[in-house]
Amino acid sequence: MRVWIIFLLCLAGQAFAASIVSVSPCMCVRVMPEGGANPVQVETGEFDEAIEIIEEDVNAENPCLNHHCKKGKVCEVDEENTPMCVCQDPTSCPASVGEFEHVCATDNTTYDSSCHFFAHKCSLEGTKKGHKLHLDYIGPCKFIEPCLDAELNEFPLRMRDWLKNVLVTLYERDEENNLLTEKQKLRVKKIYENEKRLQAGDHSLDLLAHDFEKNYNMYIFPVHWQFGQLDQHPIDGFLSHTELAPLRAPLIPMEHCTTRFFEQCDSDSDKYIALEEWAKCFGIKDQDVDKDLVI
Repeated sequence: MRVWIIFLLCLAGQAFAASIVSVSPCMCVRVMPEGGANPVQVETGEFDEAIEIIEEDVNAENPCLNHHCKKGKVCEVDEENTPMCVCQDPTSCPASVGEFEHVCATDNTTYDSSCHFFAHKCSLEGTKKGHKLHLDYIGPCKFIEPCLDAELNEFPLRMRDWLKNVLVTLYERDEENNLLTEKQKLRVKKIYENEKRLQAGDHSLDLLAHDFEKNYNMYIFPVHWQFGQLDQHPIDGFLSHTELAPLRAPLIPMEHCTTRFFEQCDSDSDKYIALEEWAKCFGIKDQDVDKDLVI
């Protein structure tokens, strides 16, 4: 069974940003029975831009039943009753219920929903503008304050502690091995049972920095684990903009250093964040970067 988590703030958001006092209705835990051994994943359904799955078992009466198109496209049949994916008409998207369904794109335009955004993006397919257009963050476009250098240095302090507490929360709730694999549970168990572990809470930055220095080993696996949850399409040891979206899109409206932080992680500016770059962003030493920890 695979468990999809739209956004992990549902589990331990208070450990990441004390300023976050509420979570929108779309940011909740959803459990879906699905084959596969991969454990907890960040929900990517709202952000998939390049995934298109076509099943070969075609229903003779309705060929589109088993023909799945990527976001922004819908299935239609041609004159020979062959299914094909075409751009969706934005007017066919369900009307948004509230602002929490709105999304802001990298063109600084607010779209009623992710459905409306991807339909528009599809209409630009093959153009330079369409290639550069991505979903930026959840919610209407708004002014995002510039991230100062001092604030940027604070960001990984909270992020590391948050990831650690997310894993601990999953471990506490994992009664039937649906949230973590056995190997992952063994690693988290060592953190969970460590008497020196800093409990979740609203801690000062000085305390978070001190804890990272004194209990460094507790943070190595959580940082690797999060990379593994994002590196899915494809699993290649690199994070693309689309793979990062499920984590960064809900964060940006609440943490104004999010974009700059991930841009800085891409130290070679190739538009992809390698595991080594990701680990370095969170203060993990080169000798402790281990590809086996992301599995």
